Amino acid sequence: MNKPMILALLLATAGSALAVEHGAHWGYVGAEAPDHWGELDPSFSLCKNGKHQSPVDLTGFVDSQLPPIGFHYRPGGRDEVNNGHTIQIDYEAGSTITLDGRDYELKQFHFHTPSENHISGKEFPMEAHLVHADQDGHLAVIAVMIEAGTENGLLANPWSVIPEQADTGVHLPIKVSAEELLPKDRDYYRFDGSLTTPPCSEGVAWLVMKHPVTASHEQINRFARVMGHPNNRPIQNLNARVIVE
Repeated sequence: MNKPMILALLLATAGSALAVEHGAHWGYVGAEAPDHWGELDPSFSLCKNGKHQSPVDLTGFVDSQLPPIGFHYRPGGRDEVNNGHTIQIDYEAGSTITLDGRDYELKQFHFHTPSENHISGKEFPMEAHLVHADQDGHLAVIAVMIEAGTENGLLANPWSVIPEQADTGVHLPIKVSAEELLPKDRDYYRFDGSLTTPPCSEGVAWLVMKHPVTASHEQINRFARVMGHPNNRPIQNLNARVIVE
């Protein structure tokens, strides 16, 4: 599958308000749950047979002195969508990260509860995924773990008007900045993985922040109530991969 197609599938699967859904319907419970994704549609075969799948339990770290990620974010989160799988904030063009000398544009960010990735066996109450793509369609996802604590300032505005019904959205009156989701300490782990939703395409660079941020119990519970069920894919085998830091 070529990179532009992977990007198109990513945006459709993640629920961009303008995208067309690809493949069979999938979900997190019953016959459409993650254990069955690979059987729902031939295009989802990697969900069952892939060897570099996400999420993972990050452990057995290899010290490679990772260079800092270059963050070039500005307020641009304006459209909030409930696609039935998550709550997603679609982002205007112009915010990027620099990784391996390449610029990746922030396309959207969304949430999972509980966390999809684990760190040294620890599951977190919530996880944010900031999804980026370069001009050739290569994908990079920044994962931020969220633990219960003080209120999260970024979530206050979107959560006040959160779309409670699937396949609905709202236009936020004030643009939000994804930078407010990031911890002050930007140290991170890195591994090669996949989309955590069908079609589970591989070749995704995962950048997991070492340090969590907080959200209040009410903010975490609000998201969970809207989803109605956990929306995390189970941990996948690392196989021959290593987690570098």
